[in-house]
Amino acid sequence: MMPSALTILNRQVIACRRCPRLVAYREQIGIDKRKAYRDHDYWAKPVPGFGDPHARVLILGLAPGAHGSNRTGRPFTGDKSGEFMYPILYKTGFASQPTAVSREDGLKLIDCYITAAVRCAPPDNKPLPEEIANCAPYLDREIAALKDLKVVVALGKIAFDAYLAHLRRSGFAFRNAAYLFGHAVEYKMPDGITLLGSYHPSNQNTATGKLTAPMFEQVFRHARALAAK
Repeated sequence: MMPSALTILNRQVIACRRCPRLVAYREQIGIDKRKAYRDHDYWAKPVPGFGDPHARVLILGLAPGAHGSNRTGRPFTGDKSGEFMYPILYKTGFASQPTAVSREDGLKLIDCYITAAVRCAPPDNKPLPEEIANCAPYLDREIAALKDLKVVVALGKIAFDAYLAHLRRSGFAFRNAAYLFGHAVEYKMPDGITLLGSYHPSNQNTATGKLTAPMFEQVFRHARALAAK
């Protein structure tokens, strides 16, 4: 049986070494480790997307967390962002369970796929423009492989802008000013996809109340309703 386009893509993502700064950082984190995870074997490689290949909803994040995804090898797994997000994905019917601790924990996504604008953990959670550009072909191929996609939920402005950049690379012309990022914004895009914006579920946003669980849940309830149309 031939491997799927997503399987081939994810193998290539995991092997990627295009960004010297990110390669050095992700690997050094895997050596130094955080004290709480001293006995863990860090993934310390690019983190591939995962989920339902027939998903109608794509969740687009920023980049792996240094001691979350960069440790576990799966998006939003093993960190505060995931602890906030997965219970809501479970509640809204997009995840089989409310917890995400490792690649072997049995979690399955339902009608949903999760990826990121950048696949390697960046210093200070701030990828450089050229690093975002280096990852862009992976995002293009991923979106092309998700044939049933109807909705993209962009977590944060960098992810939102990454989707706009994807559309430009796909040949669509538009003014960025027509699509302004904000929480719970909704746009029907030129490719027929509905783009929803959400504040990123980072600990910085959730601990300060900038993003609350009801705010986040409402975005995903709306995404489900749009996907069902």
